[in-house]
Amino acid sequence: MTMPLRPDDGSFLAEVERLSEVPVSACFHCQKCANGCPVAYAMDIAPTVLIRLMQLGQRARVLQSETIWVCASCITCSTRCPNDIDLAHVMDTLRRMSIREGSVSLPHVRTFHEAFLNAIRTHGRVHELELVTRYKLKTMTFFEDMKLGQEMLLRGRMRFLPERIKGRKEVRDMLSPPPARSETKSAL
Repeated sequence: MTMPLRPDDGSFLAEVERLSEVPVSACFHCQKCANGCPVAYAMDIAPTVLIRLMQLGQRARVLQSETIWVCASCITCSTRCPNDIDLAHVMDTLRRMSIREGSVSLPHVRTFHEAFLNAIRTHGRVHELELVTRYKLKTMTFFEDMKLGQEMLLRGRMRFLPERIKGRKEVRDMLSPPPARSETKSAL
């Protein structure tokens, strides 16, 4: 696939910046994000290249990339950025856009993402056993990773009962979709 030498009309970059409220256009490609990323080795597109693709308007390539799903949201890239670009938040925005547009390229990623967020909404944190159960029921992949699951149970890495945290309502509110633009205007 070839990339245009000139940026598009800027609508994709503007949309990403509007939805994420992060000035992605301020990136000057110092590569600190990519060099510090602990999962960059597993990405199909390096974080700094992904930013450049956004700047060039490569919507499909960005939203279909594995990189946005491989990102661990560890915030290393965001803390290292000299321009204070919160790339971890941009990755989250790109994941939401990819889901909304049906551009998720990896099998079962959307299912896992939804099961993960549902577990957090319910308990305020991840309950691994519930997460795995929801995921396996939806994907019908009951016996994949069974040995790993047994090992996690034996080592106490998965608990049978979820831990509850204070502030579950606040976590749920954070994960709920923002109101539509028309609702926001009418509330003002």
